[in-house]
Amino acid sequence: MIIRRYLAKQVLATTIVVVVLLTLIMMGARLIKYFGVAAQGRLDSGVLFSIIGYRLPEFLTLIIPLGFFIALMLVFGRLYTDNEMAVFNGSGISRNRLAGLLIPLTACLLVLQIALMGWISPWGLRQFQQLTSAQAIRTGFDLVRPKEFVSSGPYTIYASDLSEDRKNLKDVLFYQRAQAENKPDIVILAREAKRVDIPDDTANVVDLIDGRRYEIRPGQVQYSQAEFKNYRLRIENDREAAVSGDQVESMSMAKLWKKRHDAVVQSELGWRIFGPFVIIIALMLATILSEVNPRQGRYYRLLPGILIFASLIVALMAVKTRMTRGELQIWAYPAVVLLYGIVTLVFMKSPNLAPKIKSKLSK
Repeated sequence: MIIRRYLAKQVLATTIVVVVLLTLIMMGARLIKYFGVAAQGRLDSGVLFSIIGYRLPEFLTLIIPLGFFIALMLVFGRLYTDNEMAVFNGSGISRNRLAGLLIPLTACLLVLQIALMGWISPWGLRQFQQLTSAQAIRTGFDLVRPKEFVSSGPYTIYASDLSEDRKNLKDVLFYQRAQAENKPDIVILAREAKRVDIPDDTANVVDLIDGRRYEIRPGQVQYSQAEFKNYRLRIENDREAAVSGDQVESMSMAKLWKKRHDAVVQSELGWRIFGPFVIIIALMLATILSEVNPRQGRYYRLLPGILIFASLIVALMAVKTRMTRGELQIWAYPAVVLLYGIVTLVFMKSPNLAPKIKSKLSK
């Protein structure tokens, strides 16, 4: 009991530290991306941290297994380098028995991983999609700031002044990039722009007053010009501004089960059912890969171990991709997990097998 508490405390503390560091690295990079989108006027900066919070469970589904594996490698490696493993072995406690003492902690992490992949992460993705969809409706006219160029999809808008109710613009420049090769770019200059509220219309409709409209074709000298007293302009919302996620990944388990005959749904369903078992493989792999000579240091096999464990995640993702194309069936998920589990179990039961294979390969 004392040894179990000692190991569990070491592994859990190291896992938390590693998971926090990996989360800060991954979410920091994503936060920088969202700051760039907000700087372009395509996203309200006030919802950035809400977006990060909703996306966090999705990242944790990959970070927690990796963090747990790295923590196991570090803790078991330290036992070898500090000669604690030799003391345990001399007391009749093998490395496999030490790994068995961590089964309760592994079971807790397995339950957490199942909850994340099955319910929490899809819920976060649904909230994320609702939030970004609402932001997509706000793009364009809504995000105009005085004396700043604001781009939203194919549109660029500039105004020297903006009323407090955001319905009147002064000295407006509007540019629309052509969406096809045979279509011209459009530039509109107007003294004033007034927003028109139309019920059940998500687009931005404005009336431009006293201005000129230019049609310009890139690479050509000629252009067309028209003057107007009043010109109604419809600015479609930029749906690309929303960082859209796959609808299948945000579906609940109940909806996935109802549509389980679809290949894409089967790939997501298999990922959620068999993906959490990488936690168990992490414990087994770390047990055999963490063995080092005290002179080598506990980091000696950390990178090779991470690559081997990452190959399991990559293999499962490859299965998911091929299933969406109809190239594989759902049995491929348990086949990959069982393959890694059986090979790891063989090496756990035969500790001298790896040195024999290494010596034969060197010969």
